[in-house]
Amino acid sequence: MEQISTEIFRYEVQEGVSEYHAILRVTNPRLTYAEQVDCLLKAYDCLIVGELKGAVAVFKRFFVSDAANQANYLQALHAECSDCALSIIEQAPLDGTKVAMWVYLQKGVQTKTLKNGIYEVQHGAYRHLWMAGACNQAANSEYQMRIIFNDYVMQLLENGCNLAQNCIRTWIFVQNVDVNYAGVVKARNEVFVTQNLTDKTHFIASTGIAGRHSNPKVLVQMDAYAVDGIRQEQVHYLYAPTHLNPTYEYGVSFERGTYVDYGDRRQVFISGTASINNKGEIMYPGDIRKQTARMWENVETLLNEADCTFDHVAHLLVYLRDIADYTVVKDMFEVRFPNIPKVFLQAPVCRPGWLVEMECMAVKPISDERYPAY
Repeated sequence: MEQISTEIFRYEVQEGVSEYHAILRVTNPRLTYAEQVDCLLKAYDCLIVGELKGAVAVFKRFFVSDAANQANYLQALHAECSDCALSIIEQAPLDGTKVAMWVYLQKGVQTKTLKNGIYEVQHGAYRHLWMAGACNQAANSEYQMRIIFNDYVMQLLENGCNLAQNCIRTWIFVQNVDVNYAGVVKARNEVFVTQNLTDKTHFIASTGIAGRHSNPKVLVQMDAYAVDGIRQEQVHYLYAPTHLNPTYEYGVSFERGTYVDYGDRRQVFISGTASINNKGEIMYPGDIRKQTARMWENVETLLNEADCTFDHVAHLLVYLRDIADYTVVKDMFEVRFPNIPKVFLQAPVCRPGWLVEMECMAVKPISDERYPAY
C-alpha cells in the first residue's frame, strides 16, 4: 500500500517453524489517526493473506503518539479478533506519524489464549508463552511493579513454569521514567531475590524504558516471554565484559542479553543497550553521534558472544530521549543497517545522560542433537 512502509525479516525453513518480523510504518503523517490505523491494519491483512500467507502473529506491539486518545480505539478494533498477544504503548514514532507496529509471526505452530490471559504458541516439545500489557493502579511505581511481577509469577506457576527457569525476556515501560524508575528497580530487585534470581544465579534479559499507558494512573506496564519445556542448559547469558559491566554493580537486575539454543536454531534477545562502558559509566555525554556508535559496538560485542552478527538481526527498536536527534540517528542507521527492519521511537532511557538506546532479536541456524527443534 502506498501509505505504508513494510520491512520484513524472514527466517524460513523447509520443515519446522519459520519466523518473520515485520515493522509497519505510516508514510503520510497528514492522515488522521483513524486513517493511519486503517492503512496499517489493511497492510497487515494484505501481508498475512499474501506475502506471508500461512504465518500467524504471536506477538504484536503498537507504538502510538498519544495513548490517552488512541489506545482505546486500537483495543476496540482487536477486542473480538485479537490474533496474538497485543501490546499498546505510548512511544511516539519519530517520523511524525501517530502509530507504528512491530509484529512477530511464525508458520507451523498452534496458538491459543489461555484462561489467565497468557498467549500460548506450541510446537513440538515447547510452549512459548507471551504476556502483554500487564498493569495495575497501585499507589506508586514500586507497588505497581511488585504486583505485576507477583501476578506474573502466579501465571507462570499455573502453567507449570517459574520466573527463574522459564522467563526469557521482559519489557518494562515506565511513565516519567526519570522519577518512577527507582521504584521499579527496588520492586524488581526484591521480587527477584524471592525467585532465586540473584547476582550469583542469573537475571532476565529486559528493556526498562519510558512508555505511557492510556490511563495516567498506570505508572508501569510489562510485556514478557517465557518458554515451557526448555532445559536449563539451553539458556545462555551474554556479558561482553570488555565493553559492559554486570548490571548489579549499579543496583539493577537484568541480563545484557540471553540466547536460547534449540535443536535447529539459536534465538538471541539483546536487552536495551546504550552508550556505557565496563565500569558502568556513560560514554560520550551529550554527543549523540558518538553515543550511537558506542551503542552499536556494545550490541555487536553481545551478538558476537552468541556467535552472531548484525546479519542475523531480525529487527531493531531504537529509542531517543530528544526528538531533535532523530534525523542524525536515522541517517546513521540507514547507512549501516539499510536492510534491517527498524523503528525510531521517542522514549527516554532510564538514565538521563543516555541519549539513545536500542534492542534487538536475532536468529541463527544451528544443529544441536541434544535438544528438540524449536
